[in-house]
Amino acid sequence: MNTLKAEKRSKEMKAKRLRREGYVTGNVFGREIEGSIPVKMLKADVERLLKTDNKGSQIMLDVEGTTYDALIKEVDFNPLAGRVDEIDFQALVQNEKVHSVAEVVLVNHDKVLEGVLQQNLTEIAYTAYPSALVDKVKIDVGNMRVGDAIYVKDLDIASDKNVDLKTDPEAVVVMVTAVHAKEVPDEESTEE
Repeated sequence: MNTLKAEKRSKEMKAKRLRREGYVTGNVFGREIEGSIPVKMLKADVERLLKTDNKGSQIMLDVEGTTYDALIKEVDFNPLAGRVDEIDFQALVQNEKVHSVAEVVLVNHDKVLEGVLQQNLTEIAYTAYPSALVDKVKIDVGNMRVGDAIYVKDLDIASDKNVDLKTDPEAVVVMVTAVHAKEVPDEESTEE
């Protein structure tokens, strides 16, 4: 599990100014925290963390020497500036279920030779105890053919007794559809 260092930040210090100084702002909240703890993290540390972890990942958050077993709840990315502006964390309690999401990752999509691969879901919502958290669901689509579909209920996460799915088990995660490149006949010629 990765560790991210953070410092408490003063509410008087504007987030915009902190971002200019090379920080990412955020908040830590949880059942055992009164209100929330505003924090700031070095931009380079956050970028390094987000190469392996993302929304729904469990990390250790070190806030000035106090370590929290935390879940990345929200990542606010600013596409115009090309940077992460804010990250929110939920401090986990071992005997309490939390709402989270697992990112859907398709592997071997280059092996699908016929048809078009359509990904309908990018994440699966669920609740679980901290010990059963899942941040990624990998799906091997290499053997899929036209007409094949993989449903939420087909995934390993759906059969995990420690996970309560919130996404509909009947929802299609990924499917292969036929390519429709045939010419459509003119309406005039079909009416004759």
